[in-house]
Amino acid sequence: MIYSPGRATQYPTHLEITSIFAMSKQQPEVIAIIPARYESNRFPGKPLALIAGKPMIEHVVERARAVPLLSRVVVATDDERIARCVEGFGGEYVMTRKNHVSGSDRLAEAAEILKISEHDVVVNIQGDQPLFPAEVVQQVAQPLLDDPALPMSTLIYKIIRTEEINDPNHVKTVFDRDFYALYFSRSPIPFQRNPNDTIKPTYYKHLGFYAYRKGFLLSFVALPEGEWERFEKLEQLRALEYGYKIKLVITQHDSIEVDTPEELLRVEQQYLQGT
Repeated sequence: MIYSPGRATQYPTHLEITSIFAMSKQQPEVIAIIPARYESNRFPGKPLALIAGKPMIEHVVERARAVPLLSRVVVATDDERIARCVEGFGGEYVMTRKNHVSGSDRLAEAAEILKISEHDVVVNIQGDQPLFPAEVVQQVAQPLLDDPALPMSTLIYKIIRTEEINDPNHVKTVFDRDFYALYFSRSPIPFQRNPNDTIKPTYYKHLGFYAYRKGFLLSFVALPEGEWERFEKLEQLRALEYGYKIKLVITQHDSIEVDTPEELLRVEQQYLQGT
């Protein structure tokens, strides 16, 4: 069942989502989907870029396959070159449309093609993070396995490098005492009004690993763009604006993303050093 319009409310509330998921007693499967598109403004074709002689997408798939929790690992792509590459190293893939505006949209289409059950958990693994530790997949999915009412979870990391605090490419977040997200921003949050205070805020950045209940994922991508999302260009804000909860998990593992050829070289060096 895809959550459909009902009564006077066009989309289900968190309470309705809770009721629906609480009725499900079957143990969910956890499936990883890796969105991988060829076109990129800063690095076209980066899923096929070589790291120590092996395509980056192969590194990502191999690491995902090493996670015991995952019952399936699938690449969702819009390009035949990536599809042939995945096929060549024995991976599974699905072809998706080229006109998706976000990775979540591509994820949702792939989940439908794969006929994943509504209560199963879909983990979004970024195709440009070839060095992620297997532990982070368990960390991001576990809240949804523990709580059948939870629609979505993601990872955060305590910022150590101070230059990341003011860098808009590193998304910051604040959360309540139960580790549910309150807001995400490209600006430093919290803002320290008195810079002379001896106690400094602790800043956390958002990492690009998500876990969704499949039924919620389809509802999420059907929601209209949120106002805060429009300004910040952060789609997770759409979930908060429409009243859904996002569980945050603090991980000890930072993420290393490849957005440029220069970053590819840095990742390759770390890979060869075994770090």
